[in-house]
Amino acid sequence: MRDQPADTYPGREDGDGAPPDPRRVFAEECRSRRELYDPAPLSQTDLARLTRTSKSTISRVETCQGPIPPDLPALLDEVFETDGLFKRLYEEITSQSFPAHSRRRIELEPRASQIAAWSPTVVPGLLQTPEYARALFREGNPRASEAELSAKVRDRMARQTILRGCSPPDFSAIVCESVLRRRVGTQEVMRQQLAALLQHGERPTTMLQVLPLDAGTHGLMDGSMSILTTAEETVVYTEGIRSGTIIEEPAQVRNLSRFYDVLTASALSPDTSARLIKTLMEAP
Repeated sequence: MRDQPADTYPGREDGDGAPPDPRRVFAEECRSRRELYDPAPLSQTDLARLTRTSKSTISRVETCQGPIPPDLPALLDEVFETDGLFKRLYEEITSQSFPAHSRRRIELEPRASQIAAWSPTVVPGLLQTPEYARALFREGNPRASEAELSAKVRDRMARQTILRGCSPPDFSAIVCESVLRRRVGTQEVMRQQLAALLQHGERPTTMLQVLPLDAGTHGLMDGSMSILTTAEETVVYTEGIRSGTIIEEPAQVRNLSRFYDVLTASALSPDTSARLIKTLMEAP
C-alpha cells in the first residue's frame, strides 16, 4: 500500500472539529493521490484510462459534482493501492444518503457474510428494479422532483452491487404472496419486477421464498426485518413506515432469528415459489 499522508482520512477533521464530509474527502483523496502518483503524476485523462472511465467523470468526482459510479471506488483502490480506502469512503457516502434510522443497516450490508430478509409489504430493496423503486418513491413523496427521485433510485441500486460482486453474501429473502400480487407502478413495471425476482432466485448465493396467503399467523407479522451477520456480530434491523431499529441484544436477536426460521419452514420451497412468481408474471 502506498504511503498515506498524515492529514488524510480518517483522522482529518473539518476546521470546526466536526467529522469530515466523506464526499469531500473522497474528492480530495482522488485528486491528491492522482497528483502525487509515483513514479509520475497522473492527469485526469490518465486516471480515466486506468479506471476505464472518462475524463469528465474523474473531473466531476474531484469537484463533488454528481454521483460516484459504483464500480469506481474499487478501481481507484486498485490503481492507488489504498487497501479499500475509497471503497470505505463510498460506503459512508452511500449510507448518508439514506434516512438516519436506516444508516447503520446500510453500513453493515457491504460487510455482511449473510443477509436474511422478510418483507410483508414490498419487494426488498436489494431485489427491486429501478422502475419499481421509482414508483415506490413517487408514491411516498408525490412532491419530489424528478432529480430527487433519480437520486434515490441511484442510491437504492448502488446497494445492490453487494449481490453482484466477486464475494456476495449468502442472501435469503421471504416475501408475502401479497407482495407479488400488489401492483406497484404500471402492469409492465410489475411484470419486470417479477422477472427480476426469478433471475435473483437463480443466483447460487440467493434463496427466494414466498409465504402463501394461507400460511396463518406468525411471529413477524408486525413489519419487515433483516438479519445481518458480519465477522463481528449478528444484528436485526426492523422497519416501520417512517422508522427503523437496530436490535443487538443477543436474546432478542436469537428470538427474532427463530421466528425467521419458522417462517422459512412455513414458506413455499424456492422451486415452488419460482413457479408461482412465473405464473403471476405471465398472467394477462
